[in-house]
Amino acid sequence: MNKKWLSAATCIALTTVVAGTACSKGEGGSGKTVTITHYTIDSPDRTFVEKLIPDFEAKHPNIKVKVTKAPYEQFDSKLQSAIAGKKAPDVTSHWGYGGFMEYYSKGMLMDLSQLLQDDGFNAADYNIPENVMDIYKVDGKTYGVPLNSYVTVMLYNKDMFDKAGVAYPPTDYEDKSWTFDKMVDAAKKMTVDSKNLADAQYGVDFGWGERDQRVQYFGADVYSEDTWTNGGKPSKVNLDKPEVIDAYKKIYGLIHDQKVSPTPAFSKSVSGQFGDPFLSGKIGMSVVGSWSLAASNNFNFKVGVAAVPQGPNPKVRSVLYVDPLFILKDSKHPKEALEWIKYLITTEVQEKSIELSGGNPPVNQKAADKYYSSFDGIDPAQIKQVYDGAYKYGFESYNHLIDNYSQINELFINELGPVENGDKKAEEVLPVIQEKLTKLLERLNK
Repeated sequence: MNKKWLSAATCIALTTVVAGTACSKGEGGSGKTVTITHYTIDSPDRTFVEKLIPDFEAKHPNIKVKVTKAPYEQFDSKLQSAIAGKKAPDVTSHWGYGGFMEYYSKGMLMDLSQLLQDDGFNAADYNIPENVMDIYKVDGKTYGVPLNSYVTVMLYNKDMFDKAGVAYPPTDYEDKSWTFDKMVDAAKKMTVDSKNLADAQYGVDFGWGERDQRVQYFGADVYSEDTWTNGGKPSKVNLDKPEVIDAYKKIYGLIHDQKVSPTPAFSKSVSGQFGDPFLSGKIGMSVVGSWSLAASNNFNFKVGVAAVPQGPNPKVRSVLYVDPLFILKDSKHPKEALEWIKYLITTEVQEKSIELSGGNPPVNQKAADKYYSSFDGIDPAQIKQVYDGAYKYGFESYNHLIDNYSQINELFINELGPVENGDKKAEEVLPVIQEKLTKLLERLNK
């Protein structure tokens, strides 16, 4: 089995606009009225689909759509409970801790190949490049239809840069002068490391990927290479390798050695209702998923977008998050579920969804231009350039590619907590994670 994901070669095709428009065909199968369930996270950037239901139902009078939701932290557990109780939703995505490969390995997903063939589905009709469709194929069989396309970006506080007299970072990924070390130097000029919250501010919050993926930026990898070709099941863990240890020391050294990044306690104290310390105006640069762009129009400071700086890994500088829609294997109404999915990826609805969701990036490339123009005070050409570079130097998020990721992620969160808080050193904790993760994988991958 060979799992495909976006690489430098395939991702760049995302920038190509494929001609054609999409239209929903038929009325979803049978003549009787059926109800399908769309399960999502209970947050405005996902529950906005409720506002689309009246239009969809008017166009498909024999299909009713019911939206069910759960908090992010409970998303996977509630989904598993629904499946176990024979109340599985029809349509969902990997919006919790778990990812595509975990859902696939648990046999939760319907093989959509025949359904799409019978429907005459063509990705180009929805301006989705074919190789983006390939992300959610296993052994030539399709298990998901892409919906949104997020990348890693650097957001920066122009007011803090101006006050510190620091030049803005570039948007061009081919500008090799913009390096990790240069980012740290800029961060030092904006940092005020003080126990007084009113005075404290930090130069950079380096939230690049999940905790086990961050070392990839530094040219290391927690998992053996076969992970990416055997269905997301690592045969070996590399947390004892010097390059992995050094990478974690660099990551957490930003907080506790160089003191240019906020501690978890500081971040929590200034995050407020949004949960993002960058919104407080006390962080100079934030390396984060592009979903954080959605709130940029509400920031109380001038914000810019930039390329993630060049690190030790010349091939990978961005984590990619291409979110699909799945039809679960237990769905009793797959044809009607597919009608709903096709509706959500039409150019018209993807453009409408940008505003309704607060800024979700469309996978439909004809709708992407509207997305690039959605942010006050940021040049659309700059956002497009950052996206293009992120696609070129991107690697799909580990949580989409690794089996049983929710349990692996929980282990990293728990065990790295003392390192993040400054109570322990990375080199103390990594051998413990190595042992626990090896045993976990042996049990999970039997």
